[in-house]
Amino acid sequence: MDDPQVVSQEEWLTARRQLLAREKEFTRQRDALHAERRRLPMTQVGKHYVFEGTHGQAGLLDLFEGRSQLLAYHFMFDPDWDEGCPTCSLLTDNIGHLAHLHARDTTLALVSRAPLAKIEPFRRRMGWTVPWYSSFGSDFNYDFHVTLDETVAPVEYNYKNLAELGPQWQGWSGEMFGVSAFLRHGERVFHTYSSYARSCDILDGTYNWLDLTARGRQEDWEQPPGRSNSSALGWLRHHDRYDAPQ
Repeated sequence: MDDPQVVSQEEWLTARRQLLAREKEFTRQRDALHAERRRLPMTQVGKHYVFEGTHGQAGLLDLFEGRSQLLAYHFMFDPDWDEGCPTCSLLTDNIGHLAHLHARDTTLALVSRAPLAKIEPFRRRMGWTVPWYSSFGSDFNYDFHVTLDETVAPVEYNYKNLAELGPQWQGWSGEMFGVSAFLRHGERVFHTYSSYARSCDILDGTYNWLDLTARGRQEDWEQPPGRSNSSALGWLRHHDRYDAPQ
């Protein structure tokens, strides 16, 4: 990080008030954007998906746990991996007490393609209690565009097809992350929203806390740079691995 600009208290207060005006405008724009999201039309989920959870097999309707809304976080965990994605793990570390979501008739669950036999040991290691389901063997990840494999389904991520994603995506396959929202009316389930990539930043409290600091996230894409020798994800580890050697 470059040497910080040091000014008098009066000059700092002037600059802070100018930024506050922009922050307030951003808050108003964000509220308007949330309202637009709530006005989005919805589409009925017609396909039957089978998941495996700690209580056995479940359909998509079962993931609601009797509530009317479901948020499913698409946690990157390939069937061949022995542990989940560090970035998805950071986000899961930042999930608050689920009682607050339940009070608003909303269930949150993680969904991964890894089999439950791999998910459960990793969940116990991380100390998480959020419901976590395996979608192994179903089309769920492919239909919601978080497992990309053109031999199984047309590739799409963040609402771009393979041609729009660019040549660097050609021939690549693997797991991606995102979040999807569903609404239940009786036995009918509707898909209301899905979001991917940087749009999930808002769900990660650690990033949002760091964004308040002078050095930010200390990643090389930020301006002004927080740390010139950092890589975008090179610092990130599972929370029980920070004391391990690099």
